[in-house]
Amino acid sequence: MAKQNLGYTEEQFQQQVIDLARFLGYRVAHFRPAKTDKGWRTPVSADGKGFPDLFLVRPGRLIVAEIKSETGKLSPEQEAWLEAIDAGGGEAYCWRPSEWDNIVEVLTASTMPNRLEAIMAIPPRKHDPLL
Repeated sequence: MAKQNLGYTEEQFQQQVIDLARFLGYRVAHFRPAKTDKGWRTPVSADGKGFPDLFLVRPGRLIVAEIKSETGKLSPEQEAWLEAIDAGGGEAYCWRPSEWDNIVEVLTASTMPNRLEAIMAIPPRKHDPLL
């Protein structure tokens, strides 16, 4: 049965995703904004504007996720980051509370079938007595 997350704030929902990811063995990074005289800002340089909220990694997986409320909109910079990470071979998502079942599925998915397919694709070698 789907976990009912509707009505959670982005911060509460994000913490829920972080807790699940850590439980599943991911290392998680989130860069928190700080209050400045110009409002809330996340200190970044270069092309950092719009960098996804969460960076999740465990052996065989690299996932970034932008966390949004049900009605939150991606900025053009956020869209560009998700597209660039996807094109670069990472997994990139925009997650909302109503997508909890899909999030659980993504985070619990094993990469073993892909690794097994890659191993099986390696042609067999003749026996090497030095190995």
